[in-house]
Amino acid sequence: MAEFNLPKNSKVRPGRTWPAPAVVKNPKTFLVYRWSPEGGENPRLDTYTIDRDDCPPMVLDALIKIKNEIDPTLTFRRSCREGVCGSCAMNIDGTNTLACTKYIDEVKGEVRIYPLPHQPVIKDLVPDQTHFFAQYRQIEPWLKADTLAPERERLQSPEDRAKLDGLYECILCACCSTSCPSYWWNSDRYLGPAILLQAYRWLIDSRDEATGERLDQIEDPFRLYRCHTIMNCTRTCPKSLNPAKAIAEIKRMMVARQV
Repeated sequence: MAEFNLPKNSKVRPGRTWPAPAVVKNPKTFLVYRWSPEGGENPRLDTYTIDRDDCPPMVLDALIKIKNEIDPTLTFRRSCREGVCGSCAMNIDGTNTLACTKYIDEVKGEVRIYPLPHQPVIKDLVPDQTHFFAQYRQIEPWLKADTLAPERERLQSPEDRAKLDGLYECILCACCSTSCPSYWWNSDRYLGPAILLQAYRWLIDSRDEATGERLDQIEDPFRLYRCHTIMNCTRTCPKSLNPAKAIAEIKRMMVARQV
């Protein structure tokens, strides 16, 4: 019989329950993942209760309120608060999403908040995305063209420009990649949904002249073909994009150039 052992200090334990405000008209409880590299202790879930009537509507608003008014040691990333930077990506109520666009009232009962799964944790809700962005650099996400640049700009027809819709809006939050089982087990070699969507954005750009080079770069049993069309990426994308379709289109391009 096979036996599987969890890594040391991996089991999440109950944490501290912070006292609720003296007067709470509309209480809402948050269970937040806490872990620090200092001390070597197991991660824990701390419990916080806030007055929903005294808090703006988003989960990020609640986290900021907790940090400002209850526990200043709580650590998380955030920046734009408008759903365009991807900094506050985390797992909320079992789904990878952006804390700044997730309404508190969408979660029934307690709100459970964890960092994005299957990434090393720096502290609390902050994942280490060094590897993720190193993979992004691998696809060389910039325009490549050998023809002489025009004096002003490289023009594009409205039809060709429309092909970029649903691709350029990606904010590299990593919600899709960290929801993908194939990426969980093969992230050392599989590029993952977010990076492949970004790769397709340049493959389909009519101004780019390095299509063959780009396809050569990602034609690999692991880099591309480790995708098994599970569709978690499309279901979880907070920008309602379709990474699975982009990956399918890349595979179609691979076949087309062999014909």
